[in-house]
Amino acid sequence: MGANTSEPTSSRTPRTRSTQSPRTPASHLSPSPSTSESNPTTAAYTNTSSYTKDTSWDTSLSCQSSLSSLRESLSENPHIYDITEIRTATNNFLAKRYSSTSSSAVSAAACWRCNLRGRDTVVFQRKFRRKIQTSQLKERLSIICRSNHMSIIKLLGASISGDHIYLVYEFIQGSNLVECLRNPRNPSYTVLSTWISRMQIATDLAHGLDYVHNNTGLNLSIVHNHIKSSSIIVTEPFFNAKICHFGTTQLRSETDAIETLETGSSKRETEIEESNASFREFKRYDSGDRHFEGLRDYMSPEFRSSGSVTQKSDVFAFGVVILELLSGEEPLKYRYDKETGDFLRTSVIDTATAAMAEGREGLRQWVDRRMNDSFPVEVAEKLIRLALDCVHVDPDNRPDMGRVAGKISKLYLESRIWLDNVKVPTGISVSLAPR
Repeated sequence: MGANTSEPTSSRTPRTRSTQSPRTPASHLSPSPSTSESNPTTAAYTNTSSYTKDTSWDTSLSCQSSLSSLRESLSENPHIYDITEIRTATNNFLAKRYSSTSSSAVSAAACWRCNLRGRDTVVFQRKFRRKIQTSQLKERLSIICRSNHMSIIKLLGASISGDHIYLVYEFIQGSNLVECLRNPRNPSYTVLSTWISRMQIATDLAHGLDYVHNNTGLNLSIVHNHIKSSSIIVTEPFFNAKICHFGTTQLRSETDAIETLETGSSKRETEIEESNASFREFKRYDSGDRHFEGLRDYMSPEFRSSGSVTQKSDVFAFGVVILELLSGEEPLKYRYDKETGDFLRTSVIDTATAAMAEGREGLRQWVDRRMNDSFPVEVAEKLIRLALDCVHVDPDNRPDMGRVAGKISKLYLESRIWLDNVKVPTGISVSLAPR
């Protein structure tokens, strides 16, 4: 994910210059958990006070490497794929559907991993009611594809065929957050066994969603509408998190029309206003009923009552994901009560609220025990309170993602300080043999 770096050396008399920080694969908005010990490339720079250069030819190579890195970071022009390209790449949609990462993130959405124009991609098949013209698709894609963030999986392009739109995203190697937290093959094990790994995921998610809401530079009020643990890809080796399905909501919406949804004898109008008049989108769905692009576990109360989806709905879903991340539990589950014979509903919001009411001892019992009780209790308490603020019943009382991202960044730094203080000192030998 990061740019390749190399350290030029020479046997001639070196010309030294002050130490410069190397490029690291972490986003510029979120601190990286990597250290000089875990990242050999970084250590090669941070452990020395200077580096040497041989000739101007080496300087030219360095400049070329920098330009290459810059070129890779720039947003590409969106691709309008011909449907024949999609059919060829997916063997006329008969190829095995891809399901190991984010395909479960969108209910009933077909998904294939394939090669398109020399790139490893994932194609999602989505359905919308009114077909849009290729010119409209290109205009919307040109707006969405301008966005570029390390915590967001990039949309490369799309194709239209009949009632379906095929969204092409870059392929990211990793596993979704659900699989990382709750592996059905081994429930007692998790790759996220350290506090700092979970803080890294929380930080990446916060900054990624803050970018979607506030920092795209498009003068638009964008709603993601797909925030849930199955829509988050965790990558190795530093457990960075990436958000899937950015732009799906806008590309599936209708333009310049108010959608009336009928449920029984009633009609509901759902309208998503964008500040740019040329990019006004309105939500509609084929089910004939209002629909949230996710699971009920992540639905905000105002959506359940009115069907309205806003940025504060994203904040609510984000809060649920953070509570899920800290506890390791499902957002919503049912437990059978032998006394009454009924199934009792339990949500991670309710259990977190109860744990906070019991004080720090209750908090320690609530946090995922697979971290072996090794975490900064004060930081965990602050993060849980922040997550509970995000799931407040009143959307006006929920913080915006800019504020959330800032607070989580501070908590991440506090976690790094805690980690440095609890590290086992080096240079000390320990013997367990009898004396």
